[in-house]
Amino acid sequence: MDANKLDTFSKDAISCLPQEVLGHILSSVPTKLAASTSVLSKKWRNVFALVHNLDFDDSDLLQPEEWEVKREMFKSFVDRTLALQSASPIKKFSLKHHILEESEMASHVGGWIRNAVERGVMEMSLILKSNCQLSLPCALFTSKTLVKLTLGSQLTLGDIPPGVSLPALKTLFIDSVFFTFEDLCNVFLPGCPVLEEMSVHHEDYEGVPFCISSQSIKKLSVHYNFESEIDSMPGMSFEAPNLVSLDYSDYALEEYPQVDLESLVEARLDIKYSKIINRPDLTGLIDGISNVETLHLTPASADVISRCVKHGLVLPVFKNLVSLSFGSGIKRDWKVLPYLIKRSPKLETLIIQGLDGYVGDGTKHLLHVKVLHVLGYGGTANELEHLKSFLAGVNECLELVQVEFAEGVTVDDGTMLQTHRDLMTQLVGVKCKAQVTFFK
Repeated sequence: MDANKLDTFSKDAISCLPQEVLGHILSSVPTKLAASTSVLSKKWRNVFALVHNLDFDDSDLLQPEEWEVKREMFKSFVDRTLALQSASPIKKFSLKHHILEESEMASHVGGWIRNAVERGVMEMSLILKSNCQLSLPCALFTSKTLVKLTLGSQLTLGDIPPGVSLPALKTLFIDSVFFTFEDLCNVFLPGCPVLEEMSVHHEDYEGVPFCISSQSIKKLSVHYNFESEIDSMPGMSFEAPNLVSLDYSDYALEEYPQVDLESLVEARLDIKYSKIINRPDLTGLIDGISNVETLHLTPASADVISRCVKHGLVLPVFKNLVSLSFGSGIKRDWKVLPYLIKRSPKLETLIIQGLDGYVGDGTKHLLHVKVLHVLGYGGTANELEHLKSFLAGVNECLELVQVEFAEGVTVDDGTMLQTHRDLMTQLVGVKCKAQVTFFK
């Protein structure tokens, strides 16, 4: 078969596929490309109506040439595409759009959102950038089919309408959205009875809300990074009694008035110190997460906790904690590690990093630790001496020492063998039979 006949055969083979299959294929390509097939024939117009994933992105309009003309072309394209599809079901709807005037919500954007909701959309992503305060359509907050919602970014919302009812929403991601005071927790979240996963990120944008309250969420990620305004924040509260996993990144605040996380299993804290709040109080936060089984503390968090302990913070007993990750490049921060270990009677796995800053009495309470995992090991003589000093306080409970070399560190077999011998000698000296393994 010659090349022309083979090409014709391939085209015919595609055309012979069932329309449902063709619609599924077009749903996996950009909407602009999928829509272009509708000009081929009446059959392909019918196929495009079956496309269930739609994405519209005006980012190519950022070029200054004929900018206004291109904006109008984009709006016209979205209007035509939605009209061409009529009332066919939608699974995913994604819109990235710069809104210059509030009137655009009424004339175009609001209608696009309502169209998707009326067609049973399950996943919606609205990345709307604007200097105006925007009011999203009421229909968005009463969708019976919406399972996943993404809202962003650098967006100021007007009042959320009362009577929010999102009975199927399980995942909510918010990126730099400024809500009217308490609207998120008092109006929005109460209307999401099965919400399980929530992320609130504010990058160089004032973090709101100051309280996250939900009876249903199980996984929560909060990342605030707006140092200049932290002295105006009234503190941070978490009221999520069924939360299992927390990832919290922020500057240390003056207080944490209410932290109800009784079901928490895993927590990662990345709390940074700022001179704006000279003496932050982490008491509420640390007490509120004391039920965790796994705790990850970044070097920044270790530094803040160390400062707070110096000024009177009393650590609670971490009665369920079995795995602790701790590290710092600052010597004073390592002094808080024995205190943490002493307050963790069930601790079995200790993960450490930043041995260059270690000071030598960090292991005198390592009575129950079974696994010691060293991250980011550079292989320097200084680190080796610090690691040997660290191992001086272990006992027969320790079963395994895992040393993971830092990325980019090159270690020859001879050096690794000698390091292994040095560490084994140290362990034998304290009558410990733990194995030592290395990872590159």
